[in-house]
Amino acid sequence: QLQASGGGLVQAGGSLRLSCAASGRIFSTNDMGWYRQTPGKQRELVAGITSGGRTNYADSVKGRFTISRDAAKNTVYLQMNSLKPEDTAVYYCNVQIQGSWFSNPRDYWGQGTLVTVSS
Repeated sequence: QLQASGGGLVQAGGSLRLSCAASGRIFSTNDMGWYRQTPGKQRELVAGITSGGRTNYADSVKGRFTISRDAAKNTVYLQMNSLKPEDTAVYYCNVQIQGSWFSNPRDYWGQGTLVTVSS
C-alpha cells in the first residue's frame, strides 16, 4: 500500500530526499507524516503534513527538513538537508487513507527506509 524510497548513506552535511507513494484503493489521503526509529528507542514523529498543507516538525529537524505532498500522486516527500549523524535511523512514512467515500480513514505504514549519516 505504501512504498518508501530514497534512504541511503550520506556524509554529515549532505542531503537526501525520501519519497513514499500510496497505491491501491484510495478515495482520499488525509494526514501524512514521517517517523524515525533507532534501536532501543521509540518511534518518533519527524514531520507531518495535513491534507490542507499545514506542517509540523520535531524541534531537532526544524530548519533542516521539509515535508511536502503531491495529492495527485498520493505521495509524501521528506527533503533532508544538513544531515547530522544523529539523524541516522530507519524512517517510516505514515498515511491516513480513506478507501472509499463511505469508509473511515485508516493508518498505513511504509516498510521503512534506512538513513545513515557518517561523520
